[in-house]
Parts: sequence; C-alpha cells; structure tokens
Amino acid sequence: MTTKKNVLVFRPLPEDQLARLQAVHHVTVADPRKEPEAFAAALRTANGLIGASHTVDAALLDAAPVLEVISSISVGVDNYALAELHKRGIVLCHTPDVLTETVADTVFAILMATQRRVVELSNLVREGRWTKNIGDELFGTDVHGKTLGILGFGRIGQAVARRAALGFGMPVLYHSRRPVDLATQAPELQGRAMHTPLDELLARSDIVLAMLPLTDATRGMIDVAFFACMKPGAAFINGGRGATVNEAALLHALNHGTLRAAGLDVFAKEPLPADSPLRTHPRVTPLPHIGSATHETRHAMAELATTNLLQVLAGEKPTAPYDTAAA
Repeated sequence: MTTKKNVLVFRPLPEDQLARLQAVHHVTVADPRKEPEAFAAALRTANGLIGASHTVDAALLDAAPVLEVISSISVGVDNYALAELHKRGIVLCHTPDVLTETVADTVFAILMATQRRVVELSNLVREGRWTKNIGDELFGTDVHGKTLGILGFGRIGQAVARRAALGFGMPVLYHSRRPVDLATQAPELQGRAMHTPLDELLARSDIVLAMLPLTDATRGMIDVAFFACMKPGAAFINGGRGATVNEAALLHALNHGTLRAAGLDVFAKEPLPADSPLRTHPRVTPLPHIGSATHETRHAMAELATTNLLQVLAGEKPTAPYDTAAA
C-alpha cells in the first residue's frame, strides 16, 4: 500500500485527474498568484508539486524542504532552476509527445495566417471596411512551394516539416546542433528535409520558423545579425520560446529591414504588455501562446503530469522525466 504523501497542486487540474491524486495522497490546491499564503503554507510539507507557469527557483526550493518531485504540465522547463533541482535530488517531470501534433497544427496555422494575412483581412470584414474587391496592396503570399527553414528539429519541428513537405510541397531546410537521422526518426522526410548551416538556411528560406527551447545559448540569439541574414521579403514565425528573440531587433527588421512579416505565438514577456509595438504592428500576427491550447491536448498533458507524479511518489520511474543533469 502506497504511503500517503502531501501533494500541492498549483495550477487547476481537470476534475478526473485531481480525483486520481486525492484517491492516493493528501492534496492541497493553492494557486500562488491568487492564494500566496496558502501556497507558502502547503509548500513547507509538500512532497510533490504539480502545475505550470510558475517560477521555481532556489528560494522556492528552500521553502520546500521535503520536496521529492515536480511534475510540470508543460514540455518546456525554463521556469525551473534545473541545476538546483539536480543538486537537491528533486525529480523533474514534463509532458512531451502528447502535444506534438497539436502544437504543429498551431504553428502551421500561424504560418498560413501570416502568409495570407488572414487575421488582418478578417478584421477588414468585421470592421466594415470591406467595401470593394481588395487590391494588390492587400494580397497575401503563397505558402505552397515556398522554402521553409526550421530552427530546432525535435518532435514538433519534424511534425511541422511533415505538414510543409508532404502537404504543401515545401522544400524544408533545418538547423540543429547535429543532423537528425531521418531514416530512423522521420523516414517520410528523407529527401525532403535537409540539415543546413544557419547562414545558408536564412539566405534561402522564404519562411523561417523558430522552434527553439530557451537556454543560455538560445536566449536572444535571434538578433539584428540574424534578421540581416534573412532572404529579403521573408517571413519569421516563432512557436518556440519568446525570449529567444530580441524583440527590438525584430521590430527594426520589420520597420527598416527586409523582413516582410512575423507570426508570433510567444513573447519575451507574457501576457504581452499593452504598450508593446508588437501588439498592433500591421505586419505582425500575434497569438496568446496557444500552441497546445485544445481541450483534448491540455487534458492529455494533465493526465501525463498526474501519472508522472504518482509514479515518482510510489517509488517508480516516471513516464516522462526531464534530465536535469544534462541542462
């Protein structure tokens, strides 16, 4: 019989997943944004944490002396002090795989919307400004047959590449730390996706998609020099992490360079500040970080996170651990 432990749920869980935890352990639900005192009190005795979108730093870990595991309802782990977790022997789990196809759908939707100016032209109709057939000043740009360059070629990057290459006849270039063995990982992309040096990818791509994790190496790497290397008239899409982009450099490329448009699901600061020029820029298609935001996928993420937590607290190996030693 599993010994009951203390679990702190710091973001809402679906009722069925909360019930799974309550059937086995003592559970406290406390959102630090809304109930900071209750959260702090529960943290002192918490053996397990489950949630997302909250910074877990050394100070928070100091306040959780018996913590054994954190189960994040996310793929990205940039909110967590990885070195501290490793040093303290605290297991970190996350939720890869279950959101791959959904995020790829979202990314390709942003790409399509940016190329065809979907949001801008929808607003033209909504606001009563569609009074005659549009002229070429409002025309979009084709997607099919265009060259797509992808930075970061993990699960989601490969899923986007399948949509592009197989569905829209797009040549795909990708850049990652090392070439992907397509024969074993993505055989359908053999001959359709090519590992390419970064400068060459930027010079040849009609659309550049960033699917990068946030690390010390990637923070701010998409900068003035990056945009200057891009093909004139190209578009930039970011579906990875907002802080990989120097947003001032992005705005400069849109206003003074040759960047035609940008589609962004992520930003350096979220929610996007009301005074950010990206919010209303005429050539930016902004979305509120909705990559995995479907009913089905968010439930699947919560289910995997709950499973991870229960496994660790039962002394078992979790389904999806994150290797904090390699961070």
